[in-house]
Amino acid sequence: MSKHGYQEFSQRVEQEVAKLVDRTNREAAQAVSRALGKDGGSGAFDHAHWQDRLDELITTHRIPGATLAVLADGEVHELASGTLHTRTGVETTTDSVFQIGSISKGYTAALVMILADAGKLDLDAPVVDVLPDFTVADPQAGRTITVRQLLNHTSGIEGDYVNDTGRGDDCLARYLDGVRNVGLTNPPGATMSYSSTAYNVLGRIVEVVTGGTWDEALKELICDPLGLGQTMTLPEEVLRFRAAMGHMGEPGEDPEPTPLWNMLPRSAGPYGGISATAADVVRFARLFIDGGTAPDGTRVMSAAAVEAMLTREVDMPDQWFLGAHWGLGWGLFEWDGARGFGHDGSTFGQLAYLRAIPEKGIAIALLTNGGGAAPKVHEALCRELSATLAGVTMPRFGPAEQHLAVDTEPFIGEYKREGFLMTITAAASGEGVLDLRYEGIEGLAGTFEPLVWHLTPVSDTPSKTVFAGRRNDKDAWIPVVFYALADGSRYVHFGVRATAKSR
Repeated sequence: MSKHGYQEFSQRVEQEVAKLVDRTNREAAQAVSRALGKDGGSGAFDHAHWQDRLDELITTHRIPGATLAVLADGEVHELASGTLHTRTGVETTTDSVFQIGSISKGYTAALVMILADAGKLDLDAPVVDVLPDFTVADPQAGRTITVRQLLNHTSGIEGDYVNDTGRGDDCLARYLDGVRNVGLTNPPGATMSYSSTAYNVLGRIVEVVTGGTWDEALKELICDPLGLGQTMTLPEEVLRFRAAMGHMGEPGEDPEPTPLWNMLPRSAGPYGGISATAADVVRFARLFIDGGTAPDGTRVMSAAAVEAMLTREVDMPDQWFLGAHWGLGWGLFEWDGARGFGHDGSTFGQLAYLRAIPEKGIAIALLTNGGGAAPKVHEALCRELSATLAGVTMPRFGPAEQHLAVDTEPFIGEYKREGFLMTITAAASGEGVLDLRYEGIEGLAGTFEPLVWHLTPVSDTPSKTVFAGRRNDKDAWIPVVFYALADGSRYVHFGVRATAKSR
């Protein structure tokens, strides 16, 4: 959408919003509907029940500690369970701060949209219009990649470039210098491939446009207007609060504390550096439920920008991991006809989850401090809460009930991107029909033990073949999708990242 087109879209949405009754009346009407059960949910949050359920799940799955926040009935409900650190035994409380990892990308996307709202940024302009020195290993791609492509993960920029450029306010500027050596997973615009690197470029764009640091922009444009007093980016800020320690371990094992509280550098901020309480994460999600306004009525973002972020930009080859589509910053899904958005986040030893269904007024944030089975805890809570409070069913993902015959020969081979190699072979055991071996190469060689997922068919169509993968029966199933681009080149989509077949 061009800058002119975006302005027209903004005006149309604002005109529609103006036709509605004022916000107070809308909330009153919603409250009456909930009381009458018209929204399909129960209209009441049973704190004792959900506390028992959270306690039960983290005990069963050996999660050291977790906090859960739920927006329902216009109120934020908070729960906590377990311990923040298994060696100190400090209790997890609702005001405990966790690392939210890649959920941070939603905040960075919101900053970019706020600047676009103000006419300071054109989403469809090349990045070089704002950052003249920006480039990647493919100079031609570097000249054409747009801000929108960074937002919707279609830039093709390799997604996992980590560079510790120090603690100074120039860390993102220095990070950008290193991006010039980063390659592409695919031609820009050819497919969706999740890119943390792209979101750091967006963070630097925010700095150049605002004249300050990304951290300052986050505080001034989002945290302060929304009253997010326990959302922060720097460790010295986290020290003011009860902070969760990360833990690492396989499903079914008692996890051990990580050697450091946070192993990400400051330059990782825009793609994964925010720490927050679960309640603050839900309050941020509420911005998109309330059409861009803060609870006190302050307009933080236009209704048009909110709708743009929640509108399909690109289809996901993998339609289950974070949603069927991607918008501008959020994964998008639809459960029983109700539109929703969300994001997952992980750092070393901490996992975070956010799901929201705007038309139901529901948002759910779960923050955990480790344990390999955290995805199962999230899935159970999100499914049960969505059904109870919103009357919608979260779909399940797994192998086909009946054995599905699939020609696997075209998928066997090696798939390579910078630092990582996936090798697909015929299954060595009866646990699936294919095995996926995942290992570090080049600069990442030997940094972790190779991992193997056993793949079982889910569906097979002319455009793509979907498998469900897991390492053992304690793992949750994850999607692995084989497909081809328009030019015929073969790809696998795994962990929301596209990787080309190399041989």
